[in-house]
Amino acid sequence: MNKPIQLFSEIGRLQTVMLHRPGAELENLMPDYLDRLLFDDIPFLQQAQIEHDFFAETLKKNMVEVLYLEDLAAETLQSAEDKEVFLNSYLDETMIHDDFMRNEVFDFFMSIKEPRAFIDHTMAGLKKNELALPQRLNLTSLVAENYPFLIDPMPNLYFTRDPFATIGNSVSMNRMYAPTRRRETLYGNQIFHHHPMFAQNKINFLYHRDDTTRIEGGDQLVLSDKLVAIGISQRTEVASIEKIAQTIFDTEPSFEHILAFNIGEERKFMHLDTVFTMVDVDKFTIHPEIEGELSVYSISKYQGGVQIFEERDTLANILCRYLDLPEVALIRCGGDDLTAAAREQWNDGSNTLAIAPGEVIVYDRNVVTNRLLKEAGVQLNEIPGSELVRGRGGPRCMSMPFIREKQ
Repeated sequence: MNKPIQLFSEIGRLQTVMLHRPGAELENLMPDYLDRLLFDDIPFLQQAQIEHDFFAETLKKNMVEVLYLEDLAAETLQSAEDKEVFLNSYLDETMIHDDFMRNEVFDFFMSIKEPRAFIDHTMAGLKKNELALPQRLNLTSLVAENYPFLIDPMPNLYFTRDPFATIGNSVSMNRMYAPTRRRETLYGNQIFHHHPMFAQNKINFLYHRDDTTRIEGGDQLVLSDKLVAIGISQRTEVASIEKIAQTIFDTEPSFEHILAFNIGEERKFMHLDTVFTMVDVDKFTIHPEIEGELSVYSISKYQGGVQIFEERDTLANILCRYLDLPEVALIRCGGDDLTAAAREQWNDGSNTLAIAPGEVIVYDRNVVTNRLLKEAGVQLNEIPGSELVRGRGGPRCMSMPFIREKQ
């Protein structure tokens, strides 16, 4: 039986991927609450959808099967009971603590009969003015009097890479850094436990959303069938890497090593894949700001346990050793121009999505980095991203591969 998760490479030809088309959740972004929702700006939804559709069409033209998070989640809701179970889990993770209000909100969502419309509205959140609130209700027990939402929107959902990660034949169901994003994993949890595509195969979980330390998919890169790289970052803790390393070694026998990249805790870097991605067997993008002071630690299988070392070598030499290569090329985001490097990293010039060895999808706006990739022999599929990039994520961030060909 073909397994629905097959991910042993960052660059093997991409066969099946999951996206989320931006929806009404972006329309619920407000200037006063951008920090709370992890945004720096407000994208224009209609243009963001045009750009995202172009991204999806680029994948399809390259023979990639495109699935959508919202469709898969909706397809798990085959009965009113299914909706009730999911909705109760969803409401458990909102700010609603008043029993009367919870019942009102429960009834509101249950009145949405069509499963896809139901899922879309849970993603968009719930504004106070969508319900006829009785005067006697004390809203201060729920949220601040002037706060417009009963349930926050989830505008980061189009970055499907982060709530979980596919590694080997397994899934890391991640505990997200920020409370506003932890609810996103409800959809992945629902899909992997209840969608026929996955439930019949009893998906193995390498990490769980209720674990106590945080980890996110943008920090998890599968560099080969033996090697995983994980970033120590603003979003992923060291303790999480130690936990998942043992689980990977215990349940995914092909993997032998994990490289932990300490990239610091600055928002501009956020995840490992915003400063480092694999674009070919021996080629990688890298942001020059992390090169000089980057610390790399190796975690390897050893006599039934693990052995941990600090790697004291250049990144190029470390990669050569663990990938069994004579040499590698590190392609600098923005080249040697510090201004271009800073601008293009901010606009996800390093965040490439490989669809085959030596072929990637990139934003068209990062002209310096794209020129350097072309000069290195990498084939580019350029997509527009003036609105999508406002959420601080690129093509890799916006995609969750389910199946890649093995290298």
